[in-house]
Amino acid sequence: MPRDTPYAGVAAIFRSQLEARQAPTVFEDGGQMRDFVHVSDIAAANVAAIERLVSDTGSGRFEAFNVCSGQPISIKQVAESLTTGIAGPAPVTTGRYRPGDVRHIVADPALAAAMLGFRASIMPERGLREFATAPLR
Repeated sequence: MPRDTPYAGVAAIFRSQLEARQAPTVFEDGGQMRDFVHVSDIAAANVAAIERLVSDTGSGRFEAFNVCSGQPISIKQVAESLTTGIAGPAPVTTGRYRPGDVRHIVADPALAAAMLGFRASIMPERGLREFATAPLR
């Protein structure tokens, strides 16, 4: 997601700042929690859901599942992981806030694990370090 849109994710914003050789700008105290999930884990969860639907013939039921890592990470940790991965300038915590931002956004992976056998395999720290140097699209 491009950083200049109202729906840009914080990882994309930090990555863009680092690409511009600027320090990532961390709002509030950096303690906001998020549960990031790697794109390959999202793909695996989709495959697991399709396989369950195919094997569950006749029920006609669709269910919603949280697809998450189950390992919340602070926004400050996100900035630090990306900074480490790209060897960029240290994050700056501003104390400012983004209007409408929510303090914590985390999910519970238990139902996806029980019903789909899905568990994320790439934890946020590793995925963020990889994202720091992945080719931009």
